[in-house]
Amino acid sequence: MIESDKEYKITAEMPGMDANEVEVKVANGLLSISGQKKEEKEEREKDRFVSERRYGAFQRTFQLPPGVDADKIDATFAKGVLTVHLPKTAEAMSNEKKITVKAG
Repeated sequence: MIESDKEYKITAEMPGMDANEVEVKVANGLLSISGQKKEEKEEREKDRFVSERRYGAFQRTFQLPPGVDADKIDATFAKGVLTVHLPKTAEAMSNEKKITVKAG
């Protein structure tokens, strides 16, 4: 997770997965990222038959940081990388206060 002035950003590498295999949900102050990979492979040759099946599921849940605008959360998936943008509310962006450092 990376924080900037305007948003938090979560990136997750998911090699070999497609966007339709990933789900992002927000509920009760929690962001959940889940997915399921299902792969089947068959090889048929003259005197042999090989069938392989691999399945895997995952889920990660994060507490939303204070000041996130949950209605504007956005997710993109490209080249095996999920990126979730969690924009900050205007109030959260203006809450910053600079402290003057005085010489001793």
